[in-house]
Amino acid sequence: MHELSIAQALVEQVEGAAAKEHAIRVVRVVIAVGTLSGVDPEALRSLFPLVAEETVAAGAELFIEQVATRVRCLACGLEAQTDAAFVGCTACGSRDVELSAGRELNIKSIELEVDER
Repeated sequence: MHELSIAQALVEQVEGAAAKEHAIRVVRVVIAVGTLSGVDPEALRSLFPLVAEETVAAGAELFIEQVATRVRCLACGLEAQTDAAFVGCTACGSRDVELSAGRELNIKSIELEVDER
């Protein structure tokens, strides 16, 4: 289950950001996960709290934004959402496309509680 290593890396990155800002705790983490990323969002959601235990991220809410697969047709320029069964551009029929979204696995934001003292 590679979601465990992803959760560990996520907590490490969040801890680094929290340390940089002198945060006392992480309140919320928002990540983008593409449908073609190979990541199971539910597995990641269940593992995150376990990995975050006894860290500054303990108790933080993990919000996962799922990013749909999008392709851009290189023949006509149309960009459209698609599924894994993509067969061709809906505008011109070309199969000459490039993936423009769907493989994301990014931290979008981290909400921190900072000690103002």
